[in-house]
Amino acid sequence: MKTFYIFIISLICTVINPTEVSAQQNQDKMTTYYFIRHAEKDTTDPTNRDPELTEKGKQRAENWARIFKEVEFDHIYTTDYSRTRATAQAVAKSQQNSVEIYDPRQLYSKDFQGKTSGKTVLVVGHSNTNPQFVNLILGEKVYGDIDESESGSLFIVTVGPDGTKKAEVLYIN
Repeated sequence: MKTFYIFIISLICTVINPTEVSAQQNQDKMTTYYFIRHAEKDTTDPTNRDPELTEKGKQRAENWARIFKEVEFDHIYTTDYSRTRATAQAVAKSQQNSVEIYDPRQLYSKDFQGKTSGKTVLVVGHSNTNPQFVNLILGEKVYGDIDESESGSLFIVTVGPDGTKKAEVLYIN
């Protein structure tokens, strides 16, 4: 009988893929997304498509790091622009985490969903991409673009293990 149990356990271990088990465990957890817009950017040169943060923007980025002090992010995503990278980097540095680049033309892709399922995720985006991203997660258009003068928006979106989705937006100015 003991040999039979050893055989069954061995069979289970060779048949079950550890990656699939890990993915299944993540599907049994809440996924939480935090979306912030990049901090204030330098608008003195309207032809510059990739401006840096202003001093006020740098202060806001540091403030985001303080706000998120108690939130342990599994992933921190940003678009590949100086202003979003600098905003994300302030949070990542405070958490000794890394920043990953996402393509704003591929919002909420299957790959992104798989990597973030069951995780706590920060996404640093833009006045148009954040509401679009949130709407894609929710499966309906709830939010419109953010005004260009607004840099303190925070969307919090949760996806429950059963697929229920909730969102709220806060303004921290």
